[in-house]
Amino acid sequence: MSDAPSTTGPADAAPYDALLLLSFGGPEGPEEVVPFLENVTRGRGIPRERLVEVGKHYFLFGGVSPINEQNRELLAALRKDFAEHGLELPVYWGNRNWAPYLVDALREIADDGHRRIAVLATSAYAGYSGCRQYRENLADALAQLTAEGRPELTVDKLRHFYNHPGFVEPMIEATLAALDRLPAQTRERAPLAFTTHSIPTAMAESSGAPDDPARGTPGGAYVAQHLAVAGLVAEAVAAATGVADRPWELVYQSRSGAPHIPWLEPDICDHLVTLHEAGAPAAVMVPIGFVSDHMEVKYDLDTEASAKAAELGLPVARAATVGADPRFTAAVRELVLERAAVERGESVRRCALGALGASHDVCAVACCPNPRAPRPAAAQA
Repeated sequence: MSDAPSTTGPADAAPYDALLLLSFGGPEGPEEVVPFLENVTRGRGIPRERLVEVGKHYFLFGGVSPINEQNRELLAALRKDFAEHGLELPVYWGNRNWAPYLVDALREIADDGHRRIAVLATSAYAGYSGCRQYRENLADALAQLTAEGRPELTVDKLRHFYNHPGFVEPMIEATLAALDRLPAQTRERAPLAFTTHSIPTAMAESSGAPDDPARGTPGGAYVAQHLAVAGLVAEAVAAATGVADRPWELVYQSRSGAPHIPWLEPDICDHLVTLHEAGAPAAVMVPIGFVSDHMEVKYDLDTEASAKAAELGLPVARAATVGADPRFTAAVRELVLERAAVERGESVRRCALGALGASHDVCAVACCPNPRAPRPAAAQA
């Protein structure tokens, strides 16, 4: 751990007067699936018939993505945690791609009289789609509010929380619980497959700030940060189980790009084949790249990868994501208070596990560049 969190003293969120939970969004009925996917892929020229094909994943679940309900649970948990700890900070929620939309959430914030907003994005790591694109979304929404003549808002995105104990420790516990669900005779030799969203290799290599220490690792900050978390979880699992030589690997899922563009590999399904051929008796899939059990966990792991494992005769268990775990909501509170103290010019003790230390507060202009063309982004230097 780098610095211990400061949890004593009054819960002073000044200068912030609201927190915005900023997420991806998802459909909540069959009729919303294709319009939602059109929002996600806008500007890429993807034919509607292709979107209907992709939408079949959602139709398997009644056309409902779990992500919105999971965000409602997180929203309620944050409000409860804040109230219990004397943090008088209202919490709002807005999405990039579906209702409640980001711009509507900011309108509500402005109409309620708030002007300085801390933003929690439901993505723990550096990268274009997980960080800068959200900041571009914020810039677009703020510009729209300005055009409507609404009061000016200032937004500050909270730092990446991938190595905060409140994010890592629930994953350690979930991995141990998944191991316990495997057949007893397989547990000691079952490897761990840490999974995250695959992205184009060029995007991975440019992820992070130019002066980010994680950029020194091949793959840029995106891969380095995931490897750091996987290592923390694997080390804790080894200590808890007494199995020091348990194999583990960072693998990828949910690729969605053109086949001629290189993306991060190996894919989880290919990795399960490799494990089976190497004689692994079982495996645990640990989705460290995701905050909650949304569609890319429910379909890509619980449906597709689990089907591949069944085809191979390879027992698998999937670790739960962090979701609204009380340790995570406490971590969000700590991050808000930490950033508020920074903005007041006070010294802070930052909580982070592992060698990479706490991430930066303010993104550099060159952070995680837009792969298509530069666009305005909020919450940057």
